[in-house]
Amino acid sequence: MPFSNRGLPGMPVDMEDSDDEEISGRRRYDGPRQPWWRPSGTWSRILLSVAGVFLLAGAAVALHLVRHFFDHDSQFRIEGSGNIQATGLGEVSRADLLPLFGADIGRNIFFVPLSERRNQLEQIPWVERASVMRLLPDQIRVSIVERQPVAFVRHNQQIGLVDANGVLLDMPAAAMAQHHYSFPVLTGIDARDPLPSRKARMAVYLRLMGDLDANGQHNSDQISEIDLTDPEDARVLMPEQGADILAHFGEDHFLERYQRYKAHIAGWRQQYPKLAEVDLRYDQQVILQMTPAAPGDQAAATAPESKPAQPEPRPGVKQGAKQAPAPVKRASAAVKPVKPNVAKPMVSSSHPAGTKTAKGRLSQADIEKAAARQRAARAKARKRAEAKHAPLHKTRQTTNSPRAAAAARQGQ
Repeated sequence: MPFSNRGLPGMPVDMEDSDDEEISGRRRYDGPRQPWWRPSGTWSRILLSVAGVFLLAGAAVALHLVRHFFDHDSQFRIEGSGNIQATGLGEVSRADLLPLFGADIGRNIFFVPLSERRNQLEQIPWVERASVMRLLPDQIRVSIVERQPVAFVRHNQQIGLVDANGVLLDMPAAAMAQHHYSFPVLTGIDARDPLPSRKARMAVYLRLMGDLDANGQHNSDQISEIDLTDPEDARVLMPEQGADILAHFGEDHFLERYQRYKAHIAGWRQQYPKLAEVDLRYDQQVILQMTPAAPGDQAAATAPESKPAQPEPRPGVKQGAKQAPAPVKRASAAVKPVKPNVAKPMVSSSHPAGTKTAKGRLSQADIEKAAARQRAARAKARKRAEAKHAPLHKTRQTTNSPRAAAAARQGQ
């Protein structure tokens, strides 16, 4: 029986639910409504499909009109070379760049192949990196990063430049003099070698220069020429008071070997006046190569390092005892042999006038003197070769003499 609060003040009056309201409520929430893009009626679906087709067609037409506008409107056409901007130019001039964009003059800016132009720019030897971009409505901007030379290189009887990656760079002698470059001269870098091989040799050179100049010492200023033919042995030409000593530094421990060389070179030259090469690649000994002066002279000798000011005592010798001088040892099979090449002069006739190296600028007179020294050295070498074969020829004549034949018959 329903509770009734009729007659009580302030209390709501209960109303009995009607069956009609229950039925209408159930009809109102029977299920979710259909979305507008999925109408239930057939005509509604047809109208929605037709509207979608018209919308897509309108978007395609609008896109075509916009593309036609950008592709064919005259305001996007590159009128001339003045529309091509270039930044970062130094050794590369606009005259080197503009021929690459010759086919783009009169072309729509959107039809310029940017990646292809970038690859063409990076084929120029002095260009290390390049970027090409469009500037609306009709401008092309080119940004260049040029290569930086790190050394002189002698190739094809000429002096050029080379960067850290082994790329050979050509520059007139007058331009080199204007830049006041002060680099060592490298040999063993050949343009016919593949680029990875040249890059590996330049990596040895960069390590050598970095070690020698560590802590701001600037020891590389004393180097005039470096031979990188063998990447495992950097052969450095060291100027020593009128003579050039060829020092073998190997491929590592450059600063330690340089300090050992500077500490003992004076004593070595005093003991061996004809010293030509010093091999510093071994820890316990130093191989000294002499310039051959006459037939029969020993060309090489293996000598211990010169004693420092306060030498350490030898094993088995008491501190303060007088030590006998260490004898000079001949080269043995355990020591890697060194080719008996005479140290090369720093410059030759291939040096351009005005080029500045570790010894200063080269004048025409210096070039002629270097050439004269080379001719004299070749003539001296020929005389030594002739003198070497003369005693053998004389011995053969004495053996075939009549007196020797008579003595032979008596013996029989």
